[in-house]
Amino acid sequence: MTIIQLQYLIEVANCGSFSAAADHCFVTQPSLSMQVKALEDELGVILLDRSKKPVIPTEAGAVVIAQAQETLRNYNYIKESVAELKGVTAGKLRLGVIPTIAPYLLHKFIPTFVKNFPKVELEIREMVTADVVEALSHDRIDAALVASGTCGDGVIERDLFSDRFYAYVSPSNPLYERSNVRFEDIDLKDLVLLSKGNCMRDQIMELCLARRDMPANYYFESGSLDTLMRIVNCTSAMTIIPEMALEYIPADRKSQVKTLAKGATSRRIAIVVRRTYVKNSIINALERTILDCAGSLQKFMH
Repeated sequence: MTIIQLQYLIEVANCGSFSAAADHCFVTQPSLSMQVKALEDELGVILLDRSKKPVIPTEAGAVVIAQAQETLRNYNYIKESVAELKGVTAGKLRLGVIPTIAPYLLHKFIPTFVKNFPKVELEIREMVTADVVEALSHDRIDAALVASGTCGDGVIERDLFSDRFYAYVSPSNPLYERSNVRFEDIDLKDLVLLSKGNCMRDQIMELCLARRDMPANYYFESGSLDTLMRIVNCTSAMTIIPEMALEYIPADRKSQVKTLAKGATSRRIAIVVRRTYVKNSIINALERTILDCAGSLQKFMH
């Protein structure tokens, strides 16, 4: 039994297929399949039900996978502990980032992080909050950059900074002449939002619907804030954007940005990790780097 075999087994269970697991592990499918079969032969049990699509663990496989995940956590903890004793920040960090953060923050800290911590292998995936929660629970990612308070139990949050909400209004919309927009004045038929699965959508819906007893009538949804703003530019609609996006709005569109009336009109950006996560030195390095590099962002915003 080897660490590689355990890693391959877990990856097949996570991906639901041998081919997808092989692609993710950067090995050929025959090589990965051979290693999993060798593990089954050694243990004398079938670990994966290959007749199912997707492939699923057998009863024995579920038991072995649970123990394998714990074994890999301890294995990584040994390497991380030794690295810390040596004063070295090293290892692999699988980081999830939600779409309303990724375009505005990643490029600010990744170059510095890679330069300052060359022994850390950084693997980044953009995913919505629901997928972040699932990926954390199944050990597919180690940490994530999210809006605080959206990942539920079983995680530890490291608060980073506040990110206010602003209205982005079409010049054809009646609210365009306002400098400050109240949520109760927003016509929900004019509001375009992010698609389901984005936690920012849920926050905005809660803020809007809490102020009136009427159904929402959203005629357009998108997974991209940039797409929403382009829709606003060519219609009479409006949307809500995070403060970190303001830096990237063209000068001739700045007049479309409106402050929102006082209230719960912001989110907190946070790093979340599983409660069992052990690579503390890497997370500490990530947190320091983001806070240092986000200083320019905060300076711009305030």
